[in-house]
Amino acid sequence: MKALAFDKDSVSEKKITKEDVVQFSLKGKSPKQRVKLLILRDLWNLDWDIKIGKKKIEVFPPETYDKETIRQAMNIKREEIINANRKWIDKNIDFARKNLANGFEALSSEIEPVIEVCETTKQHSLFRMYRYYWSSPYSDYVGRRIKLLIRDNALPNKPVIGIAALGSPIIHIPERDDFIGWDKKTRTKNLIYTMDAFVIGALPPYNYLLGGKLISLLLASNEVRRIYRKKYKGRVTIIDKRIANTLVGIFTTSLYGKSSQYNRLKFQDNLIYKEIGHTKGYGTLHLSKETIQEMVKLLKSKGIDVNHRFGDGPSWVMRVINAAGELVGFDSDFLLKHSFKRSIYFVPLAKNFSEVLNDKAKRPKYYNFSKKDLVNHWKERWFEKRKRNPEIITNVLDFSSKDFTI
Repeated sequence: MKALAFDKDSVSEKKITKEDVVQFSLKGKSPKQRVKLLILRDLWNLDWDIKIGKKKIEVFPPETYDKETIRQAMNIKREEIINANRKWIDKNIDFARKNLANGFEALSSEIEPVIEVCETTKQHSLFRMYRYYWSSPYSDYVGRRIKLLIRDNALPNKPVIGIAALGSPIIHIPERDDFIGWDKKTRTKNLIYTMDAFVIGALPPYNYLLGGKLISLLLASNEVRRIYRKKYKGRVTIIDKRIANTLVGIFTTSLYGKSSQYNRLKFQDNLIYKEIGHTKGYGTLHLSKETIQEMVKLLKSKGIDVNHRFGDGPSWVMRVINAAGELVGFDSDFLLKHSFKRSIYFVPLAKNFSEVLNDKAKRPKYYNFSKKDLVNHWKERWFEKRKRNPEIITNVLDFSSKDFTI
């Protein structure tokens, strides 16, 4: 079995054991040693097997990551980001609390969702705050982005039910491209007609009422398509001068296998979220922010510029890892191949999405899913049952907006 290998002398000048990997100090270490030791620590935390030989240290990946290991890794990255933004969070937490419902309010609400596009500084700040609440670490997409706050118009203060965000799709995902039937040329032309949903979820107390399913359904609505069309009105593609405000499908992923939020989510006998495969696990989520930052410092010390700054997206981080691997002598491609696999879901907005995305049709034949009908379906299917469940009622009533914390 292939392993990630390090020259032992370049990791530490003394004889080391497995325990040293998690107990080491970076004090007095060279930039190269710091990078290698941090990689070893990150992989040790993910249950990679470490073999220390006379001249080399080899680290072997597990066959699969279990859900708890992924959660722990995500929590480490999340805490790093939250700690780095703690001053801003503490300054704005009261504003976030004022925009949430108390449990008793949500339980008595008729729930009338309105979709609010983030445009002002206050809206973006509110979205940012709520995004920190998620168990997965905060990250942003580059390129096109639409951030949404979903509010409950049935209550006087219009509290936020949940948030969602659409961003430019990742250029190449083999499993997605195979599902659509894309070759490189066709994908390059038609990727513009899709988006990635990189945030979908409900906030307390609506999360106890399966508000996440409500937000998921709303992304398939006519209203979201109209928001997209309005935002990109007049935009055309560089290739073929195509109108760029046509959206025929949305992709999203789940880190923990089949998602209870998306799985079997239907409306009018249509499966809204189609599971189309799994990524191969190529990525950077298994490495901590501290490790990436040390790689950047190492590269800068050698006069190597990798552009942008931390937070500019996975493609930038991959460039950093590749450059650091070439400089330090570890197999960066092997390291990148052993991140976390994700389940891929597709939300078709048009009945003929395949034909449109493969140049066999010019005009999409959209599903006519109104927000009103989707909301009524959610209420009948989930909300009415949840608010009669004693355990759920207790959880909802126990939530007070003043207790919301990050």
